[in-house]
Amino acid sequence: QVQLVESGGGLVQPGGSLRLSCAASGSISTIGAMGWHRQAPGKQRELVAVITSGGRTNYGDSVKGRFTVSRDNAKKTAYLQMNSLGPEDTAVYYCNAVIGTLLWWAQGTQVTVSS
Repeated sequence: QVQLVESGGGLVQPGGSLRLSCAASGSISTIGAMGWHRQAPGKQRELVAVITSGGRTNYGDSVKGRFTVSRDNAKKTAYLQMNSLGPEDTAVYYCNAVIGTLLWWAQGTQVTVSS
């Protein structure tokens, strides 16, 4: 059984930083792209960042230059470094990963940016 477990969310002040982690476990041979989406109250889920198994990255326009996605293939873990956070970044962040032929989702972690 495949499982994605997120960690690192929480409350941070405007201008602050957080790092999310997403660890895959279970019967996994290879992991394809990994990334995050987020969903704020009353809004649609949007792409935050994605990283391929080879390390190519893509970011949503609203986070470019502030967020950095990375991965450690040996640890089956992806990371999202979030800097210069603002209230507009408040949302539930969902990690996802392509494992086999399926797209798996983590349970989501709340990120709240507030003073």
